[in-house]
Amino acid sequence: MKIKLIHIIVLLTALSVIFMYRGTLDRLDYFFEDRFMQREGEIDTRIAIIAIDDESVGDFGSWPWNRSVHAQLVDTLAAGDPAVIAFDVTFPAPSADDPESDQALVDAVAAAGNVVMPAFGTFPASSGQGTLEAEALNEPFLELKDAAAAIGHINTIPDRDRVVRNSLYSFEYKGDMLESFSWVVYRMFMERAGQTADSSMLPLDAFGRFHIAYTGKPFEYEAIPYSAVLAGDVPAEYFKDRMVLIGPYATGFKDDYLTPLQVKNPMYGVEIHANILQALLEQTFKHTLDWKWNALVLVLAAAIAYWLFRRFSMLISFLGVGALAAVLVFAAGYLYGQGTLISVGYTLPLLVLSCIIVVGYHYADELLERRRVTDIFGRYVAPQVVDQILQKGDEGLKLGGTRRELTVLFVDIRGFTPLSERAEPEEIVEILNEYLDLAANCIFKFDGTLDKFIGDAAMAIFNAPLLLDDHPMRAVEAAWAMKEGSAALEKKLVERFGFGVKFGLGIHVGPAVFGNIGSKTRMDYTAIGDTVNTAARLESNAKPGQIVLSEAVYARVQDRILAADLGEIKVKGKEQGIRIYELEGLR
Repeated sequence: MKIKLIHIIVLLTALSVIFMYRGTLDRLDYFFEDRFMQREGEIDTRIAIIAIDDESVGDFGSWPWNRSVHAQLVDTLAAGDPAVIAFDVTFPAPSADDPESDQALVDAVAAAGNVVMPAFGTFPASSGQGTLEAEALNEPFLELKDAAAAIGHINTIPDRDRVVRNSLYSFEYKGDMLESFSWVVYRMFMERAGQTADSSMLPLDAFGRFHIAYTGKPFEYEAIPYSAVLAGDVPAEYFKDRMVLIGPYATGFKDDYLTPLQVKNPMYGVEIHANILQALLEQTFKHTLDWKWNALVLVLAAAIAYWLFRRFSMLISFLGVGALAAVLVFAAGYLYGQGTLISVGYTLPLLVLSCIIVVGYHYADELLERRRVTDIFGRYVAPQVVDQILQKGDEGLKLGGTRRELTVLFVDIRGFTPLSERAEPEEIVEILNEYLDLAANCIFKFDGTLDKFIGDAAMAIFNAPLLLDDHPMRAVEAAWAMKEGSAALEKKLVERFGFGVKFGLGIHVGPAVFGNIGSKTRMDYTAIGDTVNTAARLESNAKPGQIVLSEAVYARVQDRILAADLGEIKVKGKEQGIRIYELEGLR
């Protein structure tokens, strides 16, 4: 069964759907999501970052700092009445040698009454879908935990390409639910404003995560050096009613991650929290389309592409597929803005791959068709003629001729008539086919063009339609190959019927006209002219087993052959005699 284009498109579509279900090409999907959907926006000034940066490390010394420094920062900020103070820095254990600094931090946090502290969960190597459950929890030391207004986890779960696109809302630890750091900060901020925060509005996936619609690239949120706040360079009132995030802002802390807006420029964890908070404030939530609907979009796109391929030319269909891809990208961006995240990372590659395969399919189909036509049509005319017609199309079928020097060869079977009287018709056809097949193969071997079969004779031309160097010698070699090859056939006939048949050949070189000659409804690719007539006369004068060369042919090949001078003969249609030679061998 011939493989059709629809079979290939269906197979590609089925594989794409399977890959989509298994998430095989998710990285490619992420690439298109990051490039065509995520967009920058205006930074929300209700969010402020106090950066533990290189400048502050230079002022306070290497990390970790004495906890009294953090207590001083909390007291300074509390004086400005911020909505929330949130540390993206863990304090898992009391100080080994300075309990007073621990107490100072505990007192400052308790006095502020709006400080959020972080926790960090550790999970098993493999966790299934559903609510995640931590096997261990790194949280503030007990006194600090009790003093804090709330605890939130800071676990970050990057995708397969190590880019953070989702926020884990919560996980369980020993039966208790621990909400995310960003959500806790947001909830406290909303309560401060007299509003409530309902977690049911979050479009969570099977793992309890929601998509982060990023607003700012790295370093776009306002980040104030830690030391600048303590030095009084920024007044406490500057933070009034704002969410103040305190976290590492230098590469040495190893708290930086890749994000969609700049996949090669890492973003600090505290900036990711700022982006999540802004998404929560603006409620730019994205509902991820179920994979079944994404698969339906993919199948519809493949069906439209196939319809274009079948209905229109390759150029128009490619333009149509390109337009379809553009519509998908535009629609994905529009729907993202409306709150729906669809997958294009499987559909777009399918469309591109389909175009590539269509080119290959048409090329292979054309190649196979050309070969089929050549094989079939080449049994009736010379393969060179078939190639010319296939290359030139309708131009190759126009009537007309070209004048050129040609070498013309005629070959006839001597003794065929007596054989016909002794053998059955079926045997005659078999014998004739063997001889003519031998003649054709010898002609093709030396790049000749088999012009036609004429009963038990054949005509060949050399140097048309393909230009050949030394075409008289090629014709001579083809004739000698026929003579040598006929020996085995003759022996077989002698054994079957008591006598055999031989070839008689004539070769002449000179100017002739070749091309498509005939009518518009029936034409032959042939050569005409005096050269053709002369070659035919030479063949008719050849004795059984004899190869007769004209003087013009002999003059061109005499130093490479063995030949006997047969003198001059008179041929029909010519007043002057023709000097001929018998080919006896090749040097």
